[in-house]
Amino acid sequence: MAQQSPHTGRVSPRFVLTLACDNHVGLVHAVSGWVVAHRGNITDSQQFDDRLGRRFFMRVEFEAEGVTAESLQGSFVALAQAHGMTWQLVAADAPYRVLVMVSKFGHCLNDLLFRYSTGSLNVEIAGVVSNHRDYERLTATYDIPFHHVPVTADTKADAEQQLLSLVASERVDLVVLARYMQVISDDTCAKLDGRVINIHHSFLPSFKGAKPYHQAHERGVKLIGATAHYVTSDLDEGPIIEQDVIRIDHRTTPEEMVGAGRDVEARVLAQAVRWHTESRLLLDRSRVVVFD
Repeated sequence: MAQQSPHTGRVSPRFVLTLACDNHVGLVHAVSGWVVAHRGNITDSQQFDDRLGRRFFMRVEFEAEGVTAESLQGSFVALAQAHGMTWQLVAADAPYRVLVMVSKFGHCLNDLLFRYSTGSLNVEIAGVVSNHRDYERLTATYDIPFHHVPVTADTKADAEQQLLSLVASERVDLVVLARYMQVISDDTCAKLDGRVINIHHSFLPSFKGAKPYHQAHERGVKLIGATAHYVTSDLDEGPIIEQDVIRIDHRTTPEEMVGAGRDVEARVLAQAVRWHTESRLLLDRSRVVVFD
C-alpha cells in the first residue's frame, strides 16, 4: 500500500524497478543516483550477483512524489541503454491482470479466487478459461467472466487463438495454468514467454500418466511435492519459481495423498503468483531469481 511521507503528511506513490544486465562497476550507484535525482526514497533494495554467469540482478522499491510510472519509464531509458539493462518499472500498487485456466481439478482455481476476493494477491482476475464447464458456477459467484473453450485435436489451434485474443483484448499481464490439462503449443509459448505460470505435482521419483498419487502409494513415496514454473516449449521443464513438499508415511491412503497434494499445489501456485505480481521474479537463463 502507498505510504505516508513523514515530511509532508501526504501519501507517496510507490514504484518497483527490476533490472538485469552484465555485471560491472557502478551499477548500484547509477540506479540509486537515478532514484535520488527524481526525489525518490528507496524503501527496499535487493540485488544478486551471479558470479558464474557474470550477470547482475536488482529489485528496487521506492516512493516518489509528483511522478508517474510512465514518466519514470521514459526517464530510465537512457540509463538502461547505457548499461545494457533489461528492465521493468511499475507502480507497486497497480494490480496485474490475470487470466486463469483450469480443466477438471478446481482446487487451485478455488484458492486463487478466494485469495483474490480477500485482496491478498495484487491481481485483477480478468477471466477464467476452461475446456470444461465444471467451474462456471463457481466463477460466476465471484462475478468473473467464464470462457468455455473446448479443445480437441481438430480445434486445438482455434482454441489457442481464442486464448491469445483474450490475452490481447483483456490486457492480460499473466496467464495462470491452475491445473489446466492441455499442452500449450510451442508457438503460443513463444508469444507468451515469461507470462505463463504452471503448477504440477513433483514426486521423487516422478510419476507420469493417470493417477500419479496411486502410483506413488504403490511405491511407498514418503514426500509429496509441487512445483510452480514458467511455461516453455519443454513440457513441465520451464524455469522453476517455487517448490514445496510435505511428509507422509505408510499409513497415508491414496485418497489422503490426493488431498494433501491438492493443498501443497494450491499453496505453491499462490506463492508463485504472488511473487510474479509483486515483481520479485527475474529470469536468469533457465533459472529464476526470487527476491522474496
